[in-house]
Amino acid sequence: MAAVKDFNGKVLFLDRSDINTDEIIPAKYLTEITKEALKPYLLEDLKMEGFDPSKDLDGKSVIITKSNFGCGSSREHAPWALEVNGINLVIAENFARIFRQNMYNCGMMAVELSSDEIAALFSEFSGEETTISTDLEKSEFTLSSASGKSKTLSFTISGFDRTLVDHGGWVGYADKKY
Repeated sequence: MAAVKDFNGKVLFLDRSDINTDEIIPAKYLTEITKEALKPYLLEDLKMEGFDPSKDLDGKSVIITKSNFGCGSSREHAPWALEVNGINLVIAENFARIFRQNMYNCGMMAVELSSDEIAALFSEFSGEETTISTDLEKSEFTLSSASGKSKTLSFTISGFDRTLVDHGGWVGYADKKY
């Protein structure tokens, strides 16, 4: 069984809906043949006021964002670019279907929370250094800020998606089952 990925660490808040796969990893890099080659280009084309990927991604392991994350072209390169940068967890209101499944196929998590829960996280934690701790057994996230705020939220993922996460992705699952 492949190793379960790390779903803990510092949070990057991206206060925008409809972040598409071309913004996650620009199409001009899709000819790269290794995940490592994608690493420096993550979110290179994401245009958001005050966002600078060369500074804002450093040390971040989790993304919290709005709705329809990963829309656009269906490509596995988008989760790969996140993974090679140490980002194995994205939390949003919802995801483009293929992007979401590609995340789980890679043993990563794309977790949906309600729009109210996402809005509360932005209101309470965005703008300050925030870390997240994931308890897979309890299906809970705990967010903690540098100023001492803390909040625990429950999440749900399907049984099969949990199996993919537990096996480090589709390849680990297939190796064990077939």
